[in-house]
Amino acid sequence: PTQEGEGEDQQAKILAARAKLQARMKGGNTKKKKEEKSPEPAGKSKKGGSDWHKLVGGEGPISKKAMDSLDRSRDAEGLGGKGTVGEKDGGIDRAALGLDEEIPDSEDEDELLIEDLDESGGPKDGSAKKGIIGGLFHRVTNSVQGITGNKVLTKDDLEPVLKDFKQALMAKNVAADIAENLAESLKATVVGTKTERFTSVATTVKQALVKAIERILTPKKSIDVLRAALEAKANNRVFSICFLGVNGVGKSTNLAKVCYYLKHKGGLNVMMAACDTFRAGAVEQLRTHARNLDVYLFERGYGKDAAQIAKEALAFAEKENFDVVLIDTAGRMQDNEPLMRALAKLVAWNSPDLVLFVGEALVGNDAVDQLKKFNQCLVDMAPQGSPPRLIDGILLTKFDTVDDKVGAALSMVYITGQPVVFVGTGQKYPHLRKMNVNTVIKALLG
Repeated sequence: PTQEGEGEDQQAKILAARAKLQARMKGGNTKKKKEEKSPEPAGKSKKGGSDWHKLVGGEGPISKKAMDSLDRSRDAEGLGGKGTVGEKDGGIDRAALGLDEEIPDSEDEDELLIEDLDESGGPKDGSAKKGIIGGLFHRVTNSVQGITGNKVLTKDDLEPVLKDFKQALMAKNVAADIAENLAESLKATVVGTKTERFTSVATTVKQALVKAIERILTPKKSIDVLRAALEAKANNRVFSICFLGVNGVGKSTNLAKVCYYLKHKGGLNVMMAACDTFRAGAVEQLRTHARNLDVYLFERGYGKDAAQIAKEALAFAEKENFDVVLIDTAGRMQDNEPLMRALAKLVAWNSPDLVLFVGEALVGNDAVDQLKKFNQCLVDMAPQGSPPRLIDGILLTKFDTVDDKVGAALSMVYITGQPVVFVGTGQKYPHLRKMNVNTVIKALLG
């Protein structure tokens, strides 16, 4: 064949392939078997073409019904803008979220007993449990080993001890000024102690250390969230908790953990209120938690007055016989005056039963600054005529990541005088525990 003939054959092949491709794009591929057809997606129009294809293809106006059929954020029987009711199982990995796990009892912790320690500060059984107890005790008592007989301990005797003591506490995330105050407390307790033999000195120092830290961590008032919520239910009253704190500490996630705790421990009917109208994705995040936990979410979208949403949520909860309302708020830095003023307004307007500050167990000195300013702003920036309201308790997140560096708990309680109500101990919903004071003391003095 000539070169001219070969060119014509090639051109014919190209034209045939192009026609075949065009026929396939128009749906003219008749070779496709009926049984190989994909199932029709949700929102399929009766006259052909899904609502989604119409929307993106610009094929005429889109009805509200078509738009609703494409909205996967709500259940088919949801309550419009008022909120959503989560699905029980649809697409939820229950094992990964811990939805079928039991919540451990925090009260099962072993108690710290001075009698269980030998003279060096370590366990009497001889085991070297540095992470449990002994490290700091051993260092302190070693410093006074040379002091025996009927001698009264002086400031000079304890000066090197207290220096080590402060450094050890700061290394475990205790704020510097709080470590200083603890050292002074220890000095006031031990100086003037008359020694008969070394063992009595060691015991005195150990007891002083434990009591000084225990005095700070033991709150002036005890907060049992579950009991308080059950008492409110018995009195036909809605119990409300407001969660606040800086950005990125895990407020929404730990709000969901508290929701799981109240629902499964107390059988309470819990509702979430999405009052973070500032951060993009905040409502969607809470909606996911509500769906996973099968609880109601009260939301009004973004850019609205958070204080007003909380007020409407509480009124709705009372009307619909909910037991507990958990109020999520936007994370904000303590120096952001407009957001802090909005937070003070929300708390003053709605008078929640509990105001919980959510903070990270990883922070040290910054925790002191955060808490001081949040507390101060709640008072100074509250609307005129509103009674002052302070933080009632603390929820420490990421407690499982700090090992023995638990000083943030000591710092936060010292500043507010309020207890650590819960600590977050993992990624799943049941990973929330009440803080055991003895556990913190063990970690600090190990």
